[in-house]
Amino acid sequence: MAASSEETNLLFLLIIIPLLFFILKKFKTSSAITLPPGPYPWPILGNILQIGKDHPHLSFTRFAETHGPLISLKLGNQLLIVGSSHAAATEILKIQDRNLSGRYVPHVLPAKSPLLNNLSLGWIVECNEYWRNLRTVCRGELFSSKSITSQACIREKKVSEMLELVGKMHGQVVKIRDVVSAVVFNMLSNVFVSRDLIDLEDERLNGEVSKLLRNMLEVASSPNISDIYPILAPCDLHGLKKKSEELFHRSSKLWEPIIKERKEKRKMGTNASTQQDFLDALIENGCPDVQINMLLLELFNAGTDTSSSTIEWTLAELIKNPRCLNIVKEELAREISSQEDDDGLVKESNLPNLTYLQACIKEALRLHPPAPLLLPHRAVESCQVMKYTIPKDSMVLVNFWAIGRDPENWEEPLVFKPERFISSSSPDYKGNDLHFIPFGAGRRICPGLPMASKHVPLVVASLLHSFDWSLPHGMDPKDLDMSEKYGLTMMKELPLLLIPTTK
Repeated sequence: MAASSEETNLLFLLIIIPLLFFILKKFKTSSAITLPPGPYPWPILGNILQIGKDHPHLSFTRFAETHGPLISLKLGNQLLIVGSSHAAATEILKIQDRNLSGRYVPHVLPAKSPLLNNLSLGWIVECNEYWRNLRTVCRGELFSSKSITSQACIREKKVSEMLELVGKMHGQVVKIRDVVSAVVFNMLSNVFVSRDLIDLEDERLNGEVSKLLRNMLEVASSPNISDIYPILAPCDLHGLKKKSEELFHRSSKLWEPIIKERKEKRKMGTNASTQQDFLDALIENGCPDVQINMLLLELFNAGTDTSSSTIEWTLAELIKNPRCLNIVKEELAREISSQEDDDGLVKESNLPNLTYLQACIKEALRLHPPAPLLLPHRAVESCQVMKYTIPKDSMVLVNFWAIGRDPENWEEPLVFKPERFISSSSPDYKGNDLHFIPFGAGRRICPGLPMASKHVPLVVASLLHSFDWSLPHGMDPKDLDMSEKYGLTMMKELPLLLIPTTK
């Protein structure tokens, strides 16, 4: 009996000693990792309740004021790192760009599927060969200097149609967001598939497409327990994955008939396109239909909502600041009256000379960035940032909203002051100045920047040059509500309503 007890004790020691050794080793390893500071996480939940769901960029800014410019938080099982200063952005997007160039993909997105991820442009997990090939195609066919120049006539034509529509609404209240969303969408659709996908005169169709895109963004930015506890993802407890799949299917129907028709014509050698568009390029590159659907969806969503948001915020800030608005109007009158073409319309060739207008758009982007936290990065390898360890597979965010309002970077940061962007040494938005990065920086910088830098100022300049604008009900511009609605794209919470008067 005693022998049996000794054998049991020996067996216990043989089991417990390696286990204790393993635990001590893990403890030693984890204690050697110095994570960025942050608020104390609750068991199981982490910092979810402290962050809230409506304005996380404000919560992160508040945490940074207490814990420093680089913080760590827990979202359930997921470690989140947030940089909220110019120095933190420099290390994340420049110094450690390669190690932090992965993409954290929310479970709700189609690109979360391993079968579809390599077909995505914006949400591909790593900067691999598939990503490089897609970027090359998009850069060559959409965003190169030659392509942007060749698209100018399309943008000018769509803006002319918009001005004609607004002219018919003389003296009526115009919901700026709907008008500019429709015209930007048609600019893109004519570049992508050589036709309008929205009828500007058909408010029902316009509203349906705008609502579809907005619903997709709302679903994508909704809090999802599957991101916090991946083990629950197959259950889809919020039903967001199902909604996303339904919306993806509905959106594909906008251009599926066009893809089918184009492929049939190419087989028959009767392609009616007088000039190759982006769809032709994708077909020639052998992209399957599912990839064409995904690319068009990503490009339409990213291009339409961010651009229309920037246009709306710029107009709102100018209405709220009459001094700046008058300077823009004087600049436009001066520039347009000097051009040889006497049709009185703004051309893309005028844009480089509209320095104050361009400064106003940059100032609106600083105060109201379309993506206040950019898109989420992921650490593909463990690395050091600001003397702290960023473990592999951490989600990494850059709080550009906070950086754009940091008094260390900007004098009177809460004041709309376009003059700060007038001098030759003022920052650009091409990813070179890490305290002004509305389009991101590094490998993951927004590829559509060259296109957005054309159609946003063209729309703003055309609306301001062709019409005088006033607020409804005699509202004082000082009382204009500038509240934000957070999402993947940060919109103005109350849509901007203005009344146009023909000059």
